[in-house]
Amino acid sequence: MRTSVFTKWLTKFCTLAITIVTLLSVVGCQYDTDTQTELQKIQERGVLRVGTLNNQLSYYIGPDGPTGMEYDLASAFANQLGVRLEIKPAYRLSELFPALQNGEIDIVAAGLTQAPNRVKTFRAGPAYYYVSQQVVYKKGTWRPRNLKQLIDSGESITVVKGSHFQQTLLDLAKTHPDLKYTITDSYDTNDLLKQVSTGERLFTVVDSIELSLAQRIYPNIALAFELTEDQPTSWYLPRGVDESLYALVIEFFGNIHQDGQLRLIEEKYFGHIDDFDYVDTRAFVRALDSKLPKWESLFQKYAGEFDWRLVAALAYQESHWNPKAKSPTGVRGMMMLTLPTAKSVGVKDRLDPEQSIRGGVEYLRKIVNRIPDSINQHEKIWFALASYNVGYGHVMDARRIAKAQGANPDLWSDVKTRLPKLRKKGYYEYTRYGYARGDEALNYVESIRRYYQSIIGHIDQRDHNKVETGTDDLTVIEAPHMTHSAANTSMDSDSK
Repeated sequence: MRTSVFTKWLTKFCTLAITIVTLLSVVGCQYDTDTQTELQKIQERGVLRVGTLNNQLSYYIGPDGPTGMEYDLASAFANQLGVRLEIKPAYRLSELFPALQNGEIDIVAAGLTQAPNRVKTFRAGPAYYYVSQQVVYKKGTWRPRNLKQLIDSGESITVVKGSHFQQTLLDLAKTHPDLKYTITDSYDTNDLLKQVSTGERLFTVVDSIELSLAQRIYPNIALAFELTEDQPTSWYLPRGVDESLYALVIEFFGNIHQDGQLRLIEEKYFGHIDDFDYVDTRAFVRALDSKLPKWESLFQKYAGEFDWRLVAALAYQESHWNPKAKSPTGVRGMMMLTLPTAKSVGVKDRLDPEQSIRGGVEYLRKIVNRIPDSINQHEKIWFALASYNVGYGHVMDARRIAKAQGANPDLWSDVKTRLPKLRKKGYYEYTRYGYARGDEALNYVESIRRYYQSIIGHIDQRDHNKVETGTDDLTVIEAPHMTHSAANTSMDSDSK
């Protein structure tokens, strides 16, 4: 299981602070005024070059340009340095470290653990979250419960060449000579996960975060057993005598930990992945191939400032992409609009999919614009989606409960845990809007976030397959980082 980054940071932060001072002293003493440090080269160039993996966690292209956890972190670091960020994405891990070794990039930021073989050659930055290595198998097939059972079975496990999983198996083989494994340089981790899902391979190894995300695309894969304890994840820099850039990386992570920015980014990308419903996810994955292509163009047409994949996730949560969906409570259509809400956004026929999608997006836009500006821009959408389900007033009540309990009413991670309290008399009788099924609103938003992540992964894999087979030309062009924004409109109703 993933271990909280904050607990481990607290135990290490003082040591890191001392390290910063030491490194800065070394930098000052080691170079004369005629020698340019790595930091000075970057500042003179005006560009920070960061290598990362093109996947649904680290980096991908959203409606506003590049996004992803590593992209957000690298953007913040480049801003601190006062330079432009240049992302160099790769589909395979094997492409990253040679580029770092050859000086083509300044940093590798791809959610990679501090593997001993990497640390010998490159310098690892401070940890910002922790993952374990996990053996993965296909549901419905034999599941080894531990390493001994896997070895006794005589079956082989396959991992990517150059990955930290390879080194783990090499180390285990020293004490377990009967361990059978295959090292491949023909596939990446996602390829192996897909092969396990289809039964082409029996076992592979992935990080715990990778497994949680991959299950949204391949619901048949599951954890067999954990191969390692939690391991720190960090950026990588060239190892050398010049510590100027490394010192600032340490300072950067210390700062974003202290000011809460790291927590916001972690919630944005990890806050929804712990819960997994096999039956629901399997049905959803089938719908990605059987239903989504029919409606994809409409989602793209009307998404506006929103990511069309998020709109599609919302529609699936509402109607499972059924334009004729009806509810006993009076909601209708693809976006399951009430009659008053439909009228407020100009929808005359709720069962017309195009009208419904357009109206649903317009309604969501109105809610987003009503969310207080004190809430971080990228988190406004989660508050808005909760409002879409349970009503704006009730979400504001949950914020008031959070504030009364000493939590931050502007953080989704703090407010979402207060939503279920709206069912409890000891809370709702003191709120402005009274009783609400807040627990359902919480599940509603988190489900949409999971569907959204699955659609991102599905589309990325589809595009990746086109590139691999030569059926499409996919060029990734860096775009400036943009945040969600919407026109200032008003909203009269509190719930759809």
